[in-house]
Amino acid sequence: MAESTAGTNGRRRRSTRNASTSDAPGPAVEGACTGQPTGPATETRWLSRDERAAWLATSAIMISLPAALDARMQRETRLTFFEYMVLSVLSEEPDHTMQMSGLATRTSASLSRLSHVAGRLEKRGLLSRARIPGSGRRTNAILTEAGYEEVVEAAPGHVAAVREYLMDGLDPHELATLRRIGTAVEAAIDRG
Repeated sequence: MAESTAGTNGRRRRSTRNASTSDAPGPAVEGACTGQPTGPATETRWLSRDERAAWLATSAIMISLPAALDARMQRETRLTFFEYMVLSVLSEEPDHTMQMSGLATRTSASLSRLSHVAGRLEKRGLLSRARIPGSGRRTNAILTEAGYEEVVEAAPGHVAAVREYLMDGLDPHELATLRRIGTAVEAAIDRG
């Protein structure tokens, strides 16, 4: 009797029970990665060994780095990593003001997530929101003086964490490569 199991590369493997054949990659099953039909196996461009290793390393950065930054921020400050990013982006604006939709884009967040966090920051007096006159439901986020002081106080610890967890382990060539990778990924997502 054969059963399918998904490998970490999204490829289905057939394992046999009560048979003399060894486990070997079998034909891909439609929807192996997403649960949606993907067409014949010949249409799927499976990751090579090197691509898979690069993907797993990138996944570790995407998952582990924000979690580590968040844990450290909460230990050392009164902010989460995302709250810090919201306040930091506003602190870099000349008038410390930005439309909520633009702030969501700059912080890579959904508008609903940003609205929830902005509400928390507003209750703490770190941010205020004001409706933009005119048609539509447009709102500005405004960094308060208390918010500015909070982000200025938190910035040295945040930068120290970014250096420790990422920057100081890379040489200048690797930093340039990381920047190119980030730019290429962002462009691909924007195109999608």
